[in-house]
Amino acid sequence: MDAKEINLNEKEVKPVVDLLNDYLANYHIHYQKLRGCHWNIKGQNFFTLHVKFEELYTNAQLTIDEIAERVLTLGKAPHSRFADYIKQSKIKEIDTIGLKDLDMVDAILDDMAILIELERELLEATGGAGDDGTNDMVNRFMQFKEKNTWMLRSFAGKK
Repeated sequence: MDAKEINLNEKEVKPVVDLLNDYLANYHIHYQKLRGCHWNIKGQNFFTLHVKFEELYTNAQLTIDEIAERVLTLGKAPHSRFADYIKQSKIKEIDTIGLKDLDMVDAILDDMAILIELERELLEATGGAGDDGTNDMVNRFMQFKEKNTWMLRSFAGKK
């Protein structure tokens, strides 16, 4: 299949697909960081953050699948190697073992800021390509992160 099968222009969709693969790479690193935070959280915020990190990584896992399936819907192959994810991702791996609870929250907030930045780039590209399907999907993902950014910042006592 290719983009013309869903009435999209192949040339106009190529930048969208490239951005989606970058987004996919970033999401994989973010997902693994969330798992590490979930596994390694300690301290007085354990019960709250253990549950929150699980909620976030479960959502990230579903999001990753939707991103990859959208790339396939647009007629291309999603990246699927961790080597590619690490190379392409703006989000960097961290060692969560021994990391303080609020430092974990800060790390996740940093990731969310990068993902929201990528989502805004994607929304611009999808608008130019007339790709409303990708636009709707990314907008939904961005709204989830915006709300959780507010919640995590409130939890951490940030403005």
